[in-house]
Amino acid sequence: MASRLYAWARLAVTRRRRVIGVWLLLLAVVGGLGITVHGKVASDFTVPGIESQQAQDLLEEKFPDAAGGVIRVVYAAPKGATLTEAKTEAAIEAGLAKATGISGVVQVTDPFKAGTMSSDKRIGYADIRFRQAAADVPQTAKDALSSAMAQVRKGGVEVEYGGTAMKPQTKVGGPAELVGVVIALVILALTLGSLVAAGLPLLTAVVGVAIGVLGVKFVSTWVEITGTSTVLALMIGLAVGIDYALFIISRHREQLADDPGMDVEESIARAVATAGSAVVFAGATVIIALAALCATGIPFLAVMGLSAAATVLIAVLIAVSLVPAVLGAFGERLRPKPRRPRAGRRERTPGTWGLAWARTVTRRPLIVLLVGVIALLALALPARNLRLGLPSYASDPTTSTQHRSYDLLTTGFGPGFNATLVAVVETKDIPAGDVTATVTDLRTALAEDSDVAAVSQPVPNADKSLFVMAVVPKTGPDDRATTDMVGRLRDNAPAVARAGGTLYIAGQTAAAIDVADKLSGALPGFVAIIVILALILLTLAFRSLLVPLKAAVGFLLSVAAALGTTVWVFQYGHLNGPLAIPSAAPVTSFLPVLLIGVLFGLAMDYEVFLVSRMREHHENTRDPQQAVVHGVARSGRVVSAAALIMAAVFAGFIFNEDPVIKSIGFALAVGVLIDAFVVRMTLVPAAMALLGRRAWSLPRWLDRALPDADIEGANLPDRTTPKNEDEDKDAERSEVPVG
Repeated sequence: MASRLYAWARLAVTRRRRVIGVWLLLLAVVGGLGITVHGKVASDFTVPGIESQQAQDLLEEKFPDAAGGVIRVVYAAPKGATLTEAKTEAAIEAGLAKATGISGVVQVTDPFKAGTMSSDKRIGYADIRFRQAAADVPQTAKDALSSAMAQVRKGGVEVEYGGTAMKPQTKVGGPAELVGVVIALVILALTLGSLVAAGLPLLTAVVGVAIGVLGVKFVSTWVEITGTSTVLALMIGLAVGIDYALFIISRHREQLADDPGMDVEESIARAVATAGSAVVFAGATVIIALAALCATGIPFLAVMGLSAAATVLIAVLIAVSLVPAVLGAFGERLRPKPRRPRAGRRERTPGTWGLAWARTVTRRPLIVLLVGVIALLALALPARNLRLGLPSYASDPTTSTQHRSYDLLTTGFGPGFNATLVAVVETKDIPAGDVTATVTDLRTALAEDSDVAAVSQPVPNADKSLFVMAVVPKTGPDDRATTDMVGRLRDNAPAVARAGGTLYIAGQTAAAIDVADKLSGALPGFVAIIVILALILLTLAFRSLLVPLKAAVGFLLSVAAALGTTVWVFQYGHLNGPLAIPSAAPVTSFLPVLLIGVLFGLAMDYEVFLVSRMREHHENTRDPQQAVVHGVARSGRVVSAAALIMAAVFAGFIFNEDPVIKSIGFALAVGVLIDAFVVRMTLVPAAMALLGRRAWSLPRWLDRALPDADIEGANLPDRTTPKNEDEDKDAERSEVPVG
């Protein structure tokens, strides 16, 4: 691999103008298509085959009036007043009359006639049902509804909006995300010692992310893509794009500093051949791990993984083509200036702190291992109580109308009102004379459950082949008792089946429970795929059995600790104030799968960059202890910087208003920091020191069977220098000036 990348990098440097031009052309074409031709971004996480989705499909087919999106308008009179006061009632009635004329509206409920008011008459609601599905209700209709209620608000009544059609779109680009990028730039400048060099990884990463994200938007014309998919692609693409460029540029400047006589073109080629090999290998693990999300059998998760994987692939291609071309364009201007010794001051050699840290860790490796593992297991303890779900409006920002409507409904009608379920009964195979009795008996059975507050009267469709009942629990949507109650309600299905009918328990709360169950079932198999993949790839890379085993164990510890910390914060409700988390709630159902896939790839990044330096030194010296110290000393600074950059980018999304993005950003930021600094920079050197020569052992039959990946560049040609001064001057003339 190293030899091929070496030749490719020389070609990219020689033809740098063409390479840069091709990437800019690709950016223009894909960007133009993504901006002008794209589909609608979905906000729902649907899973075909689950019971709640089967019920929704059945409603759309046989009872479309009950399947459309709903905007629930919630009214709250001032304290001491009621909604039934003549002036207030007249304003609400007038507003609802205007709502009936909004395009797409098929039904408007009247809170005064339907009795949808609290016992004190201070809080009430009206449901505005649309012909379209919830995700297809246009913003113009929502704006028109808000205008229709203007007179009500002028009368002093608080008006808020909830319902299935009011799910907010995911937004990015806020101050917190920009702060994360600025922090990344500062870390780059400190690591590379040059503002110009620091700007290059950021520049090339932005090009890659723009192509990836806009390409995903273009594909949304044909494939349903959630807003979370584009944000995840942005988040991961930006982080790995910066890191991959950093590894190559850092290696290039390190070589030029170590050997002032080295030709720039030669240094670029060798940096791409060595650090670039690790980039390709590490990038491949990230891509495979993200693509492996397809193995869960959940379409929206598969699209999410493939979108992010495509962006990472672009980041890898940019790292081994655009980065060397840009480095060639800047030429000698990126060569580090020689250090001038200062009188009376001892000069620090590169890798000083990494050398000191490596010696500290390897001095008492067993103690370091025990303390580190115990600390990670302690962080992982809350994960034992992990509960999965999808965020309700209670998780939206407290200033949002969705959150305020949620709170008002809880105050007026109890916590279970926001968890209302829908019982759907298909009666086409029930004898006509038994339909009424069967549905009535079912309603009675549902109402007898100790956690059910109320069950509405059955509502049939036109041909009475389908009946719908609303079931209101006593507990909220995020309560474990509600989850248990859904299971008990579904236990009535056999009785309905014996009569010839089919019972479905649906609604947003049931859908969240079904998605969580589906993902929980997919998790063990996905973890097995990832661990086996890690063992195979690392065995190929390092020609060792113990190194991959140690890496896989470290990865599992990192995931457990990151998941435990996420549960402690989001599910237990700690740090809600500092992190602007509106309320404690179950962890987003697909976060564990996503965390495992993404963190696996990133963990293997650091493993490859760190251990490849150890193996490179071991191949030259055959001294395993010194190889560990050398590997940490030479790569520790860059690996630490890369982890801090990635964590800064992810942490910028913690303050995003979308509760899903917030939890993903937190979990990934914490996971990266734990894996890089506790596992890779601490436990890995300690474990390698304990293993000694055994770390690099491999059965002879397996050694012969495995291809030589050569990610360390052992088979590269000897270093070359410019043939003459004129050639060197010609190279300098072709460099671009730096302002």
